[in-house]
Amino acid sequence: MVTTLPKTDVVLIGVGWTGGILAAELTKKGYKVVGLERGKRRTTSDYLMVHDELRFALRYDLMQDLSKETVTFRNNEKMRALPMRQYGSFLLGTGLGGSGVHWNGQTWRFLPYDFQIRTLTEERYGKNKIPAEMTLQDWGITYDELEPYFDKFEQMAGISGEENPFGGARSNKFPTPPMKVTPITGLFKEACANLGYKPFSQPSANLSEAYTNPDGIARAACQYCGFCERFGCEYGAKADPVVTVLPVAESSGKFDLRTNSNVVEILHEGNRATGVRFIDTQSGEEFIQPAEVVAVTSYVLNNVRLLLQSNIGKPYDPKTGTGVIGKNYAYQNMCANTTGFFEDKEFNVYAGAGSLGMSIDEFNGDNFDHSELNFIHGANISLSQLGKRPIQNNTVKPDTPSWGAKFKEESVKYQNRSISFNAQGASMPYRYHYLDLDPTYKDAFGNPLLRMTYDFQEQDNEMSKFMASKTEQIMKEMGASEVIVQREKGPYNIVPYQSTHNTGGVIMGDNPDTSALNSYLQMWDFENVFVPGASAFPHNSGYNPTGTVGALSYRAAEGIDLYLKNGGSLV
Repeated sequence: MVTTLPKTDVVLIGVGWTGGILAAELTKKGYKVVGLERGKRRTTSDYLMVHDELRFALRYDLMQDLSKETVTFRNNEKMRALPMRQYGSFLLGTGLGGSGVHWNGQTWRFLPYDFQIRTLTEERYGKNKIPAEMTLQDWGITYDELEPYFDKFEQMAGISGEENPFGGARSNKFPTPPMKVTPITGLFKEACANLGYKPFSQPSANLSEAYTNPDGIARAACQYCGFCERFGCEYGAKADPVVTVLPVAESSGKFDLRTNSNVVEILHEGNRATGVRFIDTQSGEEFIQPAEVVAVTSYVLNNVRLLLQSNIGKPYDPKTGTGVIGKNYAYQNMCANTTGFFEDKEFNVYAGAGSLGMSIDEFNGDNFDHSELNFIHGANISLSQLGKRPIQNNTVKPDTPSWGAKFKEESVKYQNRSISFNAQGASMPYRYHYLDLDPTYKDAFGNPLLRMTYDFQEQDNEMSKFMASKTEQIMKEMGASEVIVQREKGPYNIVPYQSTHNTGGVIMGDNPDTSALNSYLQMWDFENVFVPGASAFPHNSGYNPTGTVGALSYRAAEGIDLYLKNGGSLV
């Protein structure tokens, strides 16, 4: 038996950053919003005095249960895709706040170049610079048009930072000053300056000082405990949806939050969504939630899967290059891993924060000449002092035995005498990198798993070698006695952890033939469906994605308001 609930103005499928921002902004305007979150409710008290590395970092307490739902993966179409049975390359968050709870807090704005990447690349280097198989396209919105929404996200979250000398123009300074400069980040900063670069502090959602945002939400300053990535913050110092936007929505009296509610279908009549069907994961009861607007507000993968599963939008076909749902899946080119061993210096590597770090942007975007290079875009080079944790930290030189007395001796020696950093490279889309429904494997509810087809390309390898030459130079300038650098990239391997920055699959643009969404994150062919996650990115930049996801979410909230008032396509 299916129970049909009273109709609402807006239903959210997922309550992380995107769902939380929409809930806050739309309830302020008086709309009734229902938020459906398949995970459980969480508060900051859940993390009080539980800096438990085993529970959160190794047993993934805040992540999705892969025995019930996962993805299948293959490098190319000639391979058989198999399910990801254990966490490796990326992590899938679940629960109220989603990945916005266990993120590091690094809050970047994508560069102006990113939003007009095809136009600007062809203008500077000619059309032949972009390979035929690279499905690169502009986003349908410029940086200047999106800037007010970046600012709104930063003011809400209280981002701490200082101006990126290579970033786009800002309407306001960061709301709070940059985080501390430590002996480690200070050494990186000095070395970069000696080499003629312009280092600056990373933009951080870990507050550098106590802050009250424009909604009246007050939060405490970061304690530099080093338990951010894969952990919730018991102080509320790290901005997450649970301590910023959701209290605003809940205080309105207009927000109905339902946790343990897994949406399995978007219902529609013709090209108009009528609501969603969801299952209470605790009781097994099935419900229909009618709504005037459906907002698909997971980060990336579940957005794509749910649209495909519900026959919303035209699935992407890599053979013909037509269709849009599943198109332009991209990842992150984490490259040039560089470790320095210091015989004459010791550091406190166990203090830190998720976005405590120093960066340079000389080799990101199109900030440097690519005329003689076999790749486009670039990477942000950063030293992030996250705070090492005792179980997973054991840095020794490559020629050290992996067991025995020598291994123990070297482990103790370099425990506080080694520093690592890398380059976070952009990921370009290719014709045969896409997401679709797996024809074989299903989840616990009997629905097809999402299938991922992806591999690194020569573009990624060339970028990696170039960035390695820069990171090695910096580490030597820092005074390391020995420097180990990873230069080459092999095929993409889903087993080792790399980054949770998956993007694409429901991309935005200025043409319904090549994109699923317009600049308000509204679907071209389903006008009452909005999809504002990182699934909207036509490619991935050389940064963490959350700042841009936040900006797009504020843009989508404005679009939904316009749609509810006037109806029709907003572009």
